[in-house]
Amino acid sequence: MGQLVSIVVPNHNGARTLPQCLSALSAQTHPDLEVIVSDDGSTDDSVAVARAHGAHVVATGVNGGCGVARNAGRARARGDVIFYVDSDVALAPDAVATAVRILEAEPDTGAVCGIQDPEPLAEPTMVAQYRGLQYHYWSLSSQGTVSFLFPSLCAIPAKVHDEIGGFNPRLKQTEEVDFGHRLSRHYRLRLTPEVRGKHAHDRRLKVLLRKLFHRARLRIPLYARSRHFATGFETRERAWASLAAAASIPAFAAAFAGPWGLLAPGLLIAASIAGDRGMYGFVRQQRGLAFTVFFAGVHYLVNLTIVAGAVAGVAQWTTSRAFRRLYEQPATP
Repeated sequence: MGQLVSIVVPNHNGARTLPQCLSALSAQTHPDLEVIVSDDGSTDDSVAVARAHGAHVVATGVNGGCGVARNAGRARARGDVIFYVDSDVALAPDAVATAVRILEAEPDTGAVCGIQDPEPLAEPTMVAQYRGLQYHYWSLSSQGTVSFLFPSLCAIPAKVHDEIGGFNPRLKQTEEVDFGHRLSRHYRLRLTPEVRGKHAHDRRLKVLLRKLFHRARLRIPLYARSRHFATGFETRERAWASLAAAASIPAFAAAFAGPWGLLAPGLLIAASIAGDRGMYGFVRQQRGLAFTVFFAGVHYLVNLTIVAGAVAGVAQWTTSRAFRRLYEQPATP
């Protein structure tokens, strides 16, 4: 008999996509599985859906965030490997088997994270299509050794998990960055396209931008302590691309001086695009020029949002001792 894998599904009001998630788990080629849905204070039919699919259900009692839900599921799990998958992700049939194979072959690897397909799992609005392509490309270009967790589809040996501890229950937007930061100090953290799944991305721009704003804001205390970005998404080129996009806003004031005044913001926007030109080339190849123009407009707003979140985080870091100490809180086992 192979290793028992405990699949932990953190869930909050995910009844819309939970059936697809659990059906994909039933189709896994790895034979020894237990499926645990860790319900984080849902008010929809999530618990009934989970039980109808034969999953074990644990409940946090209140909506404490993904970190709290994952900790509750981990406490119930009996497996040799803990595989986290979000309730809005449907795994490819070989995802669990592939992750287990990699962990067995690479004893120094403490976590194997997968890459989401570019096509959204459900309701592919234009914004969801943007996010699917952007997130897929950034993940694909970051494959290899990274320093923060991609917990939407991720496998961790139980003994490694116990050594590192649980997710910090105080964190609701960056618990995976903190966990990966702790884990990567002792083990390799691998991101690979060999492990795949489809994700139901945010359908509305407002929801996506709000999420990205707070993620950027809440990263500041950790990056201030470690004095460098995490290894993965946050490349130096992408940071400069975001700053160039933000600098184009005040530069538009020069337009009042005449047509030549548009040169400065135009050059800054061009520099922002050049900072991630591989992504734009990928999008054009996948979806054509018209969609790429839409994609570029949304990504411009995303860059502005990331800078605004970082600025807000720096301001909060300088004025709030509690915020500076956010990542000093011990994680619960």
